[in-house]
Amino acid sequence: MTRFRKAFGILLNLCFFSALAILPEPFSLHTDVYRLLPVYRFLERKERTGREDPETGELLMERNGMYLTEKYENTDPGIGKEAAEAAPAPTAAPTKIPSVTPAVTVTPSVTSLPRAETPCPEVDLSSDRLADYDYFLNQFFIVDENTEASAKKLNAAAFLEKDLTLSSEANGPQILIYHSHSQEGFADSREGVTEDTVTGVGDYLAELLTEQYGYEVLHVREAFDIIDGELDRSKAYDYAREYVEPILEKNPSVEVVIDLHRDGVDEDCRLVTEINGKPTAQIMFYNGLSYTKSQGEVEYLPNPYIEENLAFSFQLEYQAAMYYPKLYRGIYLAGLRYNLHLRPRALLLEAGAQTNTLQEVKNAMEPFADILDKVLKKK
Repeated sequence: MTRFRKAFGILLNLCFFSALAILPEPFSLHTDVYRLLPVYRFLERKERTGREDPETGELLMERNGMYLTEKYENTDPGIGKEAAEAAPAPTAAPTKIPSVTPAVTVTPSVTSLPRAETPCPEVDLSSDRLADYDYFLNQFFIVDENTEASAKKLNAAAFLEKDLTLSSEANGPQILIYHSHSQEGFADSREGVTEDTVTGVGDYLAELLTEQYGYEVLHVREAFDIIDGELDRSKAYDYAREYVEPILEKNPSVEVVIDLHRDGVDEDCRLVTEINGKPTAQIMFYNGLSYTKSQGEVEYLPNPYIEENLAFSFQLEYQAAMYYPKLYRGIYLAGLRYNLHLRPRALLLEAGAQTNTLQEVKNAMEPFADILDKVLKKK
């Protein structure tokens, strides 16, 4: 197809849908219909600069490029376009906190929370559709400009075939939660209050997984981004790895490792939807490929579990697409490692952003815990 034909086709699409947009109900199209169009889907893909990884001298946080933003629209007023920025806005640094603690109760009983049992996907999840690499990539992934993906790296069938269920004979804790960036806070966080940071969200997730789903959970509440009382993330991933590795050695029963973060976006953006009648922050999974365009394979950041990591993220996103289609934002693919080599089922989870309220992000832990349980028990 020539460039002229492509341009002409796009022009016709724009004219057609512009005409429909001005028609009164019920003739006008709902926003979700537009998202089925390849051109619209392309324009709404969200790109953000990569998170810094102190394991390499190339700190991605120093890059100033702004990328395409993905639109997340729903019926809530005040929710519009999002645009991410390179560095998240931190809250004030609290004092050093205990290292490993059981879950802290932050809400009333969670034992009666609803669980999604009826599929309600809004995208085509058929095997034939997922076998289309372009569809698979554009529907579920966001690729940082510093790395690249391929059909060899991203294969839906291979990801779904991975058995990621937990061992039924495990004796001891099964899930570990920690926070490389423990000081990340939210729109209504109180200064110096640990429970108002992403660490407090980790408390609630640990409680959910323990009380509602019966898992044994370790929650590492250590502050890896506070040095001499000051916020310093230059070596946070290194410090986190050095601290978590001995815990994993002492607890070989741990099969799932979650590094829980919150994202950083423009101040006029709120990543929120409604699930089970609650305002709920949207989530994104973050994967490192240990591959950059400038270096190729990043040999000093080996990760033998890249395929398993990707399969874990995709199976979670698949369950979200099946049961909570407004919850997920995609899987962001970056060039480094981000400590995902610690376990095959290692995950970096971005829950909401600094513009969300603390409660919105805690609410997101409820559907996330449900999809995690569905994957780990192969429901």
